[in-house]
Amino acid sequence: MARNDVTLEFFIISMLNGLSYGLLLFMLSSGLTLIFSMMGVLNFAHASFYMVGAYLGYSIAQVAGFWVALLVAPILVGLMGAAFERTSLRKVHKYGHVPELLITFGLSYIILELVQLIWGRSAVEFRPAEILQGSAFTLLHYADDTMGFMWGRAPADLCSAATGTVCSYFPATRAFMMLVAVVMLVSLWLLITRTRVGMVIQAALTHPEMVEALGHNVPRVFMLVFGAGTALAGLAGVIGGSTFVTEPAMALTLGSLIFVVVVVGGLGSLSGAFLASLIIGVVQTFAVVLDHSLASVLSNMGIELSDAARQNDLLRLTISQVAPILPYLFLVLILIFRPRGLLGNRET
Repeated sequence: MARNDVTLEFFIISMLNGLSYGLLLFMLSSGLTLIFSMMGVLNFAHASFYMVGAYLGYSIAQVAGFWVALLVAPILVGLMGAAFERTSLRKVHKYGHVPELLITFGLSYIILELVQLIWGRSAVEFRPAEILQGSAFTLLHYADDTMGFMWGRAPADLCSAATGTVCSYFPATRAFMMLVAVVMLVSLWLLITRTRVGMVIQAALTHPEMVEALGHNVPRVFMLVFGAGTALAGLAGVIGGSTFVTEPAMALTLGSLIFVVVVVGGLGSLSGAFLASLIIGVVQTFAVVLDHSLASVLSNMGIELSDAARQNDLLRLTISQVAPILPYLFLVLILIFRPRGLLGNRET
């Protein structure tokens, strides 16, 4: 199938890839959203905890297997986050947001250097469990232009030039990522809105004195919230590292993007982060696979361009080339027209 052919299976696979990427962004941004909504802290080192989760998962998987790593690595990252909040962040919390940003910004560089000292500067091969290394399902486009569906990976003799059948595969790792992200969303929502623990956490942010008067240890609540947020980043790291690549640059790659997600969705809004993650994931995925130039897009929209305009370097750029800046353009538009974000209640 040609890359530019807009066929149904191309759309379905691209949409699923976009949703899975968006759900990975949500898995990462949910922890940051949880920390900010409960503590008012923007953790600049959040993506670094994501990287640590991937590397710890890799090391544990070498010894005990992927499923043990999926369980243990997030717990270890959560303990690291709780220890950081207890020993460092808590001491500067009373001085306002700037010291908090600076200390977490410094932590991100410390973590990066430690990761490179322990695991090296090159990418490591973090393979998922064997059951996740195949395809979740296969879309079949037959020679008579009909479509079929098959669980798992279709046999090679079925997907051949002789049969005229084109097969599109969807990786099992991405399907597993989507499942975990949805379970995480439901679990967090139930925890925050339907349990006594969630009520105590929310009350500790707005009325800490009253919560302490009722016998709750507010500093401990904040420590547990920060630890839980970093544990979610560690979980995203194990899944994202085994699905894509585990390397020292992975924190830098997604670090700025998750802040875009959190601001676009609305600071402190879990549902907003979920919506923004899906929008950004789908838009970026489709943009990457489109090779149409901006000039051709404008022409298809009925806008006539002169020959000189068609030769303009800016209009000759393809959509895939400008795909990396689209989330940040979206961020600028949100800050101009809706500063509180898509579903947020407070100004950014």
